[in-house]
This record gives sequence, structure tokens and C-alpha cells, in this order.
Amino acid sequence: MSERAEPMTSEVYDRRLLRGARTRGTITRHAVDVASLEGLNGLSLGRLATDLGLSKSGIQTLFKTKENLHLATAEAARERFLDAVVLPVQDVPHGIARLRALVERWIDYAEAPLFPGGCFWVANLADFDSRPGPVRDALARHHQDWLSLLADELRHAMTEDEIADLDAELAAFQIDAVLTAANTALRLGDEDAVTKVRRALEGLLPPRHRP
Repeated sequence: MSERAEPMTSEVYDRRLLRGARTRGTITRHAVDVASLEGLNGLSLGRLATDLGLSKSGIQTLFKTKENLHLATAEAARERFLDAVVLPVQDVPHGIARLRALVERWIDYAEAPLFPGGCFWVANLADFDSRPGPVRDALARHHQDWLSLLADELRHAMTEDEIADLDAELAAFQIDAVLTAANTALRLGDEDAVTKVRRALEGLLPPRHRP
């Protein structure tokens, strides 16, 4: 009897882990959508339990604290952003071609949009930029990863003489600022926002003048 109980216990345990992972995924997907509209401050264990028809205690068992919920939500947003914007351009050559592809994918991400409220980081960075802690650190790290990605492609473009020499970090900051402004403009119904992004990008990338 005891010999048969061990495999059954392991099987039950594995099923519970799988069920927990699926429930966690369902919760964080919904949490990302809510946070893109109302910010992470609009999230609570009770709010998600009501929205999803789950028990608050069950959600608390998965996340323990509101801070852990916020961190899991930010990570879920990052993964979805990577899938939508960064990973699809991996076969595009480094430099201007990939930079333009990243910008176009970002425009799609904000214009479609991937999240109901538009860019997740635009919706949340302003709330946490002056609030030290793990959530602020995670959001800042995700944003810095995006800036570094843009700067890397600008450096590739300069190495290949595709553009004139410039300050890659400053140009990446400027591109991100334009995209952030476009996200707000899109939310406000500005039909020319995407055109403005493309025009601004051309102005930020001076061509290499050859003799």
C-alpha cells in the first residue's frame, strides 16, 4: 500500500504545481491589463479575486504580498513586451534597420495596443519614480534595458557608417521620449501621432555625409 502511495502523492503534487502556475498566469495577465489602465496602485489581491471570480485567500497563497503581486505583474508585462517588440526583430541586421524595426514594433505595441491602457511603463513609472523599493527598481531596470537596446543599435549604426557620430545614450533617451509622448497622444486620439514619431526619428538620426 505504501509503495503505491508515493507515486500518487508525487502526481498530485505535480498537478497542483501545474494548476498553480496556470492560475498565476491568468492572474498576472489580467493584472497587467488593469495596471496599464489604472496603474499598479489600482491592483490589490481583493480586486483581482473579484474580477476573476477567485478566492482572495487563494491569490494570497500564490503571491503572499501586494508587493510580490506588483513585481509579478511587471515581469509579466516585460515578457509580453519582449514577445511583441524585441524578439520579432532578431533576424533584422543590427544598426539602422533593426532600430527602425524596433521603433515600428513599438508603434504597433502602443497603437494596437498590446495592453488596454497603452504602454505599461508609461502608465507606471511616474507613480513609482520617487518611491524607492523593489517595484521601482524592477520598473527602472526594464526601462533601462529598453534604452540600452536602442543605444546599442545606434552604436552599431555608427560603426557601419550608417549615421553620423552622435551620443548614443542621449539619442536613445530622445527616441524613448518621443515614443512616450506618442503613447500619450495615441491615448488622446491624435491621429497624426505615428507620423510625428517617424518624422522626429528622421531628425534624430543624421545621415553619414560621404565625400
